[in-house]
Amino acid sequence: MAEKGKQFYEGKAKKLFTVVGSDDLVIQEFKDDATAFNALKKGSWAHKGEVNCAMSSALFKMLEASGIHTHFVEQLSPTDMLVKKLEIVPLEVIVRNIAAGSFCKRYGAEEGKEFKQPTFEFSYKDDALGDPLINDSHALALELATEDEIDHIRHTALKINDILRAFFRKRGILLVDFKLEFGRHKGEILLGDEISPDTCRFWDAETRKKLDKDRFRQDLGGVEEAYAEMLRRVNETV
Repeated sequence: MAEKGKQFYEGKAKKLFTVVGSDDLVIQEFKDDATAFNALKKGSWAHKGEVNCAMSSALFKMLEASGIHTHFVEQLSPTDMLVKKLEIVPLEVIVRNIAAGSFCKRYGAEEGKEFKQPTFEFSYKDDALGDPLINDSHALALELATEDEIDHIRHTALKINDILRAFFRKRGILLVDFKLEFGRHKGEILLGDEISPDTCRFWDAETRKKLDKDRFRQDLGGVEEAYAEMLRRVNETV
């Protein structure tokens, strides 16, 4: 079993540790902490880290089985995941199937409007700048990624959307939108980070009840219960 070494990074929701005896792997520890609105709002709740680790592990395994290459190696404990060490591409990828959140604020769209086809966005991953929207030309000018990498990331993200939408639809969940991060590993672009209610919007397909971090963002209550419900649905055999 991989032995946790020194912590070398702490973000809003995760810590990263070296692996003793390996330069190629790291341990990703999921925290119970939560932030919203670029860390202007902060909180935490019990078992959040465990839910996000377990759910991300299950979904990474499913995506790997569907032909998506990810950084996932194995889940080590309730909150620890062993992953391949990535050089993160500083582009956050947002895929949207239904209007919600910043899309509605930015464009005046009505929340809940279902798109005829998914929308795709890049944000420049930089907290100091507020993660601004960025297009391909800007990404190339700033040398954040090559043209081939951008094309690969877009194609892979849309393929992931197709896989996840079908997976959640069978479990009575609408995949409203989600954020992905990618990184370089030995010359290959891999899916990294996590897939959880922190990084996705999930609505119950019948009631449209929100089952994600919007319950925290919008002070709706029942956050811990919503996260637990999503993990239960992910683990359902259908």
